[in-house]
Amino acid sequence: MPVASTSRRSKATTRSTSQSRSSVTLAALLLVASGAAALIYQVLWIKQLSLVVGVEVYAITAGISAFFSGLALGGLWLGRRADRLQRPMRFYAVLELAVAVVGVAATWALGMAAGPFARMENSIGLLAWVLPFALVGVPAVLMGGTLPVLVRAVTRDVESIGRAGGQLYAANTAGAIVGTLLAAFLLIPALGIFGSACAAAVLNLVAAGGAFWLAQGSPASDAPVATVQSRKGAAYLALVLYAIAGGIALGYEVVWSQAIVQFMSTRTFAFAVVLATYLGGLVLGSALYARRADRISDPWGAFALLIAGAGLLALLEIAGLGRWLIQLQTQAEAAVLAMGGSALAGMCARFAVVALSIVFLPTTLLGAAFPLALRLVSEQGHVGRDVGSVVAFNTLGGIVGVMLCGFVLVPQLGLVRTLGVLAVLAALVALLAVLRGEQVAIGKRRAVIALGIASLAVALLTPADRLAKLLPGARGSDLVFYQEGRGGTVAVVEQHKRQGNFRRLYIQGVSNTGDAMPSLRYMRLQALLPLLIHNGEPRSALVIGLGTGITAGALLRYPGLEHRVVAELLPGVVSASALFQGNYNAASDPRLQVRLRDGRRELLGNPQTYDLITLEPPPPSAAGVVNLYSRDFYQLASSRLNPQGLVAQWLPLPTQNNDDSRALVQSFLDVFPHASLWTTEFHEMLLVGSQQPVQLDLARISQRLQQPDVLSTLSAVGIDSPASLLATWVTDRAGLERYAGTTPAVTDDQPRIEYAPWVRSDEIIRVLPELLALYSPPPLQGDDSLFRLRLNEQRQRLLRFYQVGLTAYRGQRETWARQVREVARDDGQNPYLRWFLGMP
Repeated sequence: MPVASTSRRSKATTRSTSQSRSSVTLAALLLVASGAAALIYQVLWIKQLSLVVGVEVYAITAGISAFFSGLALGGLWLGRRADRLQRPMRFYAVLELAVAVVGVAATWALGMAAGPFARMENSIGLLAWVLPFALVGVPAVLMGGTLPVLVRAVTRDVESIGRAGGQLYAANTAGAIVGTLLAAFLLIPALGIFGSACAAAVLNLVAAGGAFWLAQGSPASDAPVATVQSRKGAAYLALVLYAIAGGIALGYEVVWSQAIVQFMSTRTFAFAVVLATYLGGLVLGSALYARRADRISDPWGAFALLIAGAGLLALLEIAGLGRWLIQLQTQAEAAVLAMGGSALAGMCARFAVVALSIVFLPTTLLGAAFPLALRLVSEQGHVGRDVGSVVAFNTLGGIVGVMLCGFVLVPQLGLVRTLGVLAVLAALVALLAVLRGEQVAIGKRRAVIALGIASLAVALLTPADRLAKLLPGARGSDLVFYQEGRGGTVAVVEQHKRQGNFRRLYIQGVSNTGDAMPSLRYMRLQALLPLLIHNGEPRSALVIGLGTGITAGALLRYPGLEHRVVAELLPGVVSASALFQGNYNAASDPRLQVRLRDGRRELLGNPQTYDLITLEPPPPSAAGVVNLYSRDFYQLASSRLNPQGLVAQWLPLPTQNNDDSRALVQSFLDVFPHASLWTTEFHEMLLVGSQQPVQLDLARISQRLQQPDVLSTLSAVGIDSPASLLATWVTDRAGLERYAGTTPAVTDDQPRIEYAPWVRSDEIIRVLPELLALYSPPPLQGDDSLFRLRLNEQRQRLLRFYQVGLTAYRGQRETWARQVREVARDDGQNPYLRWFLGMP
């Protein structure tokens, strides 16, 4: 009889275990959909916050803090509630339904919040931040409850919490990977911001429907509701240590996001691949360790080794960076292209190599620590409460880590030293864990101490300028400035060319511009050309983007201006601008007011109006920049113009495909009824728009150009007469309309250019001739036949020079050599042309 009874109990236990595993598998599928939706929302909301509070570190920090705070609160509150529910699966379904509704509503509200936020900030100051914080945080509260509620729905047994919780956490994070990639590669390019939110809501509805279906087949729980008990001291210690570990993990992400971009790109695809790799490490670690977490006899020791190991690995991988990584990237890209992959696929392969080399292994160890933390914290009868607490404390620690690293450690210590601090802190967390564990083996304690010592040694021995020396432009050049700050890294590299020594500005490891002749020419025209053709008497001007300071410096040369303002996001750029030639010491000139804020935020928060707004942000394909080229932004800029005011928009030619340039032009035409196109340099053009007609009065233009400071500034870059200035005219609105055609405009809700396919090689060969072919004679007033002859001669010289450049791009060396001789003979005194021809 006892044998039969034992056999029946064994079979029942086997059936129960099988059912439990089956329910965990089905619940995991629900969390994949839920996690994907959550990351889609997060990507969308942070992108929208950049338009509400500014394209700066505050937007990202506010978004992450609000989102994580909501997750933490939801985990604590709803996790405790789950322990008192008889049908937690139904409650989970209701949560997913609520997330779908509130998530879409929050996305719509954030799209309308920029104006109200700016007005509120002007009237109530910091209290205005309650608006964006609430719009992101409220739906995040509901999301935060999904994991603990679902874990409670599939298990009440603390003995299996490590396995079940680890598997569900891995599934939820795997869904987050799917959401990250879907948002960047499919949803936003195809559906826009609001459409992507609706797609995320569909995933929530799928999860809710699946949960309701599962709830039909599961009876109400008849287990008694556990009485509320206070935690043991060991559980509290585990929560605190895992919270610190969460801060360390998010601190790594802050450092990595700035440290590795120089091996990648500023495109959104690059950041999506890195985030997916980060989450992939968490998934793999949690999934693998969940299988044995409940069987480990020494969870404290294992937890300590994982945390300390992650810290040392993160530091070693940065310390070991070198040219080998670039070679490996090149090989990976070549392999993908050889298999028939697209240019975008090849570049993503480059991104993946970097992410796997720097991010993947440390995050795998951190992911493995989650099921162990669950086991250390969880107590019988309080599964929902304890899972929610682990998630909440880890999330709150992450908020502190992001803010501490972003605002304190990185600006004060730099990236490498911050990573060293995080590694040593991880070793201290591990040391506390092994000292607390009652059955931690001596060997594990020694291993943790050894890892801590190694972390300290590597942190001290790794040079603080390790990353600066790996900048793409630093090889064979001199690094003259390097600063790591809250918004990114800023560097200045001096390059030695046959024409002389020139400096280039690197932001986040990516070359932006410099002070060579081509940059001097287009940036001076960016400021002075619209002032010279202005129909009124321009007295005020705003430059968005200081950069090298050349555009802003050109404003100082126009004597009629009384008010000059620059909006610049990064303090490091302001400091670096003093190192560039040709900007007339703009940043230190008292006549120029530099405001440290994003350009869009400057226009939103300040009702001041201008006679000229000249826009020179980074290229539109860079992450987070396209909204400075959108129809919505141009409407905002137009509202800040005086009656005869002009907006001058820099139009780079090789940084996006021709179809994307059409979309940029279309967004400009949608706002400005009077628009014209000018060629300011071989690689750059200038859009000039206004609400009123612009009359090109030759006498007025000549008088303004003859002002000594203006003439000397432009003569140095090859513009020494009204004819040479007006020779840069390309076309009017009619020509631009032919070029744009039926291409949809760029809008805040449809920022397609940021997600456009990779730029084709030598795209300028296609776009420049097509734009130049739009030529129509400029509508001059007061000209004569003699001036027309001079103008035509200047234009033909410029076109011959452009043909030389196109020939060089095509690789036609013999034709190029013949054309160069012709250009040198016809216009050998032009400083701009002489620079390209290498003439002294």
